Amino acid sequence: MAIRPALIKTSGYLVSSVSVALLGAVTWKTASANPLLLACLIGGMTLSILGMILRWISYQMEE
Repeated sequence: MAIRPALIKTSGYLVSSVSVALLGAVTWKTASANPLLLACLIGGMTLSILGMILRWISYQMEE
């Protein structure tokens, strides 16, 4: 049974999204002491995950 490239790509996007969430969780306490840092952390995490979702959608549209 061969692993489909689409499954590998989808898994990669999921792993990257979880990685962003984990890194954000680690820095949350420090960033929450400063509203600007917290806004940057939330914005960066959101944009990173959104970018991965958009790349995944574009990949699905190409197939």
